[in-house]
Amino acid sequence: MSDSDSKKEAYRPKIHTGSVLDDVHVESKTLDDIGVEILPLHTGGTVHAKRIGGKFRNFKWMVASFWLLLFVGPYIRWNGDQAILWDLANRQFHIFGLTVLPQDIWMLAMILLFFALLLAASTAIAGRVWCGYFCFHTVWVDVFTWLEEKFEGKPGKRIKLDAEPMSFAKFKIKLPKHLVWLFIAFMTGFSFVAYFTDAFQLWARLLNFQLGYYEFITIMVLTGLTYLTAGFMREQVCMGFCPYSRIQGAMTDTETVMPTYDRDRGEPRGRQRRVKPGEEAPVLGDCIDCRMCVDVCPTGVDIRLGQQFGCITCGLCIDACDEIMEKVNKPKGLIRYAAINEFAGKALPPIWRRPRVIVYSSIMTFAAFALIWGMVNMAPIDVTVLKERAPLYVQMSDGTIQNKYEVKVVNKTNEVMQVEVEVFGHDDLIYIADRVADVSPGSVSTIRLFVRIPRNKLSEPSMPIDIVVKDLRNKDIRDRYRSVFHGPSY
Repeated sequence: MSDSDSKKEAYRPKIHTGSVLDDVHVESKTLDDIGVEILPLHTGGTVHAKRIGGKFRNFKWMVASFWLLLFVGPYIRWNGDQAILWDLANRQFHIFGLTVLPQDIWMLAMILLFFALLLAASTAIAGRVWCGYFCFHTVWVDVFTWLEEKFEGKPGKRIKLDAEPMSFAKFKIKLPKHLVWLFIAFMTGFSFVAYFTDAFQLWARLLNFQLGYYEFITIMVLTGLTYLTAGFMREQVCMGFCPYSRIQGAMTDTETVMPTYDRDRGEPRGRQRRVKPGEEAPVLGDCIDCRMCVDVCPTGVDIRLGQQFGCITCGLCIDACDEIMEKVNKPKGLIRYAAINEFAGKALPPIWRRPRVIVYSSIMTFAAFALIWGMVNMAPIDVTVLKERAPLYVQMSDGTIQNKYEVKVVNKTNEVMQVEVEVFGHDDLIYIADRVADVSPGSVSTIRLFVRIPRNKLSEPSMPIDIVVKDLRNKDIRDRYRSVFHGPSY
């Protein structure tokens, strides 16, 4: 067998089918002595993952707190109004005093582009790190299972409870859990709708049974989906319904850092037994086959079988394995974040030298700079001038040439504007605007404008003119639009 074949054989997954229920010893300590609860092997039913502490678990809770803050987001006020409001009816998006109108929809496109490439870049670097820490479904499942443990006990107890036939005692245990689940699911659906309308008015309509048809349907659908997916489907969403789990293979490579089992150090796995005098001790690796890495996995993946699409890169198996290694006086890191190339003896290039990361980062940088530029240069007023083309011009009875324009003014502020139009570009120019317009926040007003120049003062068939729109209530708000005045050809 060649060296390359030997390496392939060393990294080929080995299926574990042995029992874990033997009464065995680990360095003169039983599994009970080191605090390991033996759970039945997953048989395709509900995955009841154990919950243990550790740095990756702590990081998951820190990230989860961000999503949980979304429950209070609709109630944050800014200058007396809702700070974050996606007002679809009026086609306005309010974000802490910044109003984005359809004319600035490209900014939303830049936001979506940035986060789409961020997802791709993070996957190329660290696999399904989005799923493990930042996905709202992962967070909601984590909260639901945490509550389940509070109401029904540890995984072993829950497995036994699920196996029991329905009874009044079982119903009493499960009912409080489901009521709390339904409350969280309802608040999730309600909070989502509250981002699209005033949250306090939404509560008033709810309490007075005056919810709109679409509001009621949306809240109920989101409540049902949250309750179903986070409470019952759980890992099935991650493994069978989420398309990201299927396409991640095309976004990762042998340089992607993911939770990986060190086969060279761990195999052959097994539990150390006390050796009788004269008996030869078996040569075993550091893995004591306690299955803690499997028991804590929220998707039921056995990381020792190699990297799999079901792994959401949460790192909980690392916390579990490090805890066991510490208890049996062995070095940590049997399972750790690592790339396949590391185990093959290849050096990993720096992140900034990986081609796909460079491409992703470059596009992200472009989107970020475009977004920042747009926000910095976003004017409080937007002016568009449409010139009438039929007819191109009209000769009046006094010999002047008249052009007609429509001036459309968009108010991007939260205050009513009183706008006036002025025209510059020719010494003998006169203009007539049909009105001084009051423009409501986020709305568009149209002002008809007539510009006249004596025919004998026109030296060219067309000439540029500047149309200036200013707010009479705020002298700092004004905008200039360059248009064209047409006259007869000589």
